[in-house]
Amino acid sequence: MELHFTRTNGPVDDSIDRLIRHAGDVRHPDYVREMILAALKSGQESEDRIDLKIMNTTLKEMRFTTKIFSPYRRVRKVTVFGSARTGAEEPIYKLAQELGKKLAAAGYMVITGGGPGIMQAVNEGAGPENSFGVNIRLPFEQQMNPVVANNPRAITYKYFFNRKVAFLKESDAVALFPGGFGTLDEAMETLTLVQTGKRAPLPLVLIDEPGGTYWTGWIHFLEEELLDRGYIHKTDMDLFERVDSLEDALRNIQVFYSRYHSLRYVGEKLVIRLLTPLTKAAAEELQASFHDILMPHGGISLSGALPAESDEPELVHLPRLVVDFDRRDFARLRHLIDAINRL
Repeated sequence: MELHFTRTNGPVDDSIDRLIRHAGDVRHPDYVREMILAALKSGQESEDRIDLKIMNTTLKEMRFTTKIFSPYRRVRKVTVFGSARTGAEEPIYKLAQELGKKLAAAGYMVITGGGPGIMQAVNEGAGPENSFGVNIRLPFEQQMNPVVANNPRAITYKYFFNRKVAFLKESDAVALFPGGFGTLDEAMETLTLVQTGKRAPLPLVLIDEPGGTYWTGWIHFLEEELLDRGYIHKTDMDLFERVDSLEDALRNIQVFYSRYHSLRYVGEKLVIRLLTPLTKAAAEELQASFHDILMPHGGISLSGALPAESDEPELVHLPRLVVDFDRRDFARLRHLIDAINRL
């Protein structure tokens, strides 16, 4: 029998409905129904066991990710990347420890890869009660550090791509210390997702020790080999900031969330939720300054929660800006958020 996601499967649809009812307390049954159908269709279509194994492991890893992070959804979190090979005697290790301590004191939780080096330093600074460890199973190097080992907020993944989703889906800011291929991969992954709008804008802070050149050298490469050749836009360089002090790193994150809260698309509209309201004159000023990223004849207007946002009742009280964003230049969208915070 050929299965479809539409309700044209007769007795199979009836069986799935009965299964969901029998399981009880299933939220969003429409999505659960499609997940069950996807599994059945995969069983019909995939001849290689490895295909089903990857799908099965991915679903289980993402389910567990949701289970671990869901109780902390209302707490801001900062993902911190950096080398697993940094020694405890190195100044940058102590800097990472202090960052973890400062973030926890400011009310943030931290997410690290759960391994040694910079990751352990940040977890030590934040303390186990404020730490998540998002580990990866490797044949070498990556063992869970003692701060997050046996921690109820520790997860070990088989697949890097599931781990990356957890890092960026659950974080409100990203801080990067010097590191190897993995650190640079995570830097570029974050930039790519934000630049293309697949991840909402967030603070991306590159931290060097005072006098350090790791990130300045990387930025020179971006300028000379990407920007000068036209592979990226000049505004894309504003998607991150390089700092060499923890005070600047923390300020970068806190300023980003000083008035801006979050955003959501409702149909063709971009809805920006705010912690404090703006005046009509401020909205008109923003519209004039950012007309270049608006749809033809579009605007920026004050609003309350839209009807489609009723599924987030904890946010309905927040004032909104509704933006006719053309979804082209996400670095300029970051500029818009910065401008909102300055008003």
